[in-house]
Amino acid sequence: MNTNLLIGIVALAALAQEARSELKWEQTSVDLKPALGDKQAVAHFKYENVGNTPIHFESVHASCGCTTAQTQNEQVAPGQKGEITATFNIGGRTGTQVKTVTVRTDDPNPAHSTTVLTLKAVITPLLEIQPTLVYWQNGEEPKPKIITAKANKDAAIKKLDVVSSVPDFTAKVDAGSAPNEFKISVQPRDTTKAVYATLTIKPDSPANTGNTFAVAARVMPPAPTSGTAITPSTKATVSTVRHDLVTPAPTAASPRQ
Repeated sequence: MNTNLLIGIVALAALAQEARSELKWEQTSVDLKPALGDKQAVAHFKYENVGNTPIHFESVHASCGCTTAQTQNEQVAPGQKGEITATFNIGGRTGTQVKTVTVRTDDPNPAHSTTVLTLKAVITPLLEIQPTLVYWQNGEEPKPKIITAKANKDAAIKKLDVVSSVPDFTAKVDAGSAPNEFKISVQPRDTTKAVYATLTIKPDSPANTGNTFAVAARVMPPAPTSGTAITPSTKATVSTVRHDLVTPAPTAASPRQ
């Protein structure tokens, strides 16, 4: 091989090596299980510049307004370590929450210039309530119907108070068949007239937090008979009630913060 050509190849290889910069991430996905009462879930994503030239952060962008992300440095020197902190504000959210943070750097290699960091938080609610709506058809026998409330095992809930927004429904709370479980027996006084109520459920723990939950109870209006003329207003009323029955408002999903 031509000596000059060999020297040129070696020089180019050395130049490429000198220009290399790359962030190596310790992990790009973090699973968190916030404790009961936590207001935030915080994930730490650690990195190191394993190249031999500085690397700059061009942007660090969270996927939603409930999540913020911060980096310790705008520039990372060769061999320098650091971390990006992602903070998820829990608010009234429950269940599995997945949030992402997109990090862009000036790394010339497209495979390394953009990294998506993922934070997954599993948030157990204070109470899990099923169903969130009980109803009776007009004229149906006014027998009690049961709502099951399962308390978070860490909450030490011993008692639930349930109050109806109208006197047309009564509610009685008994211990369930499983640990931390309550059975709420809801009964209408009369099913010959349409009525709607919100049942407010208040646990005795955590103390002084003001956490309440809401479920719905309804007696449906009578269905139009074949001899009854259906006016536009009647049709709209029946349609609205039926739509609400199928898709009730999400009043019971989360405690008030």
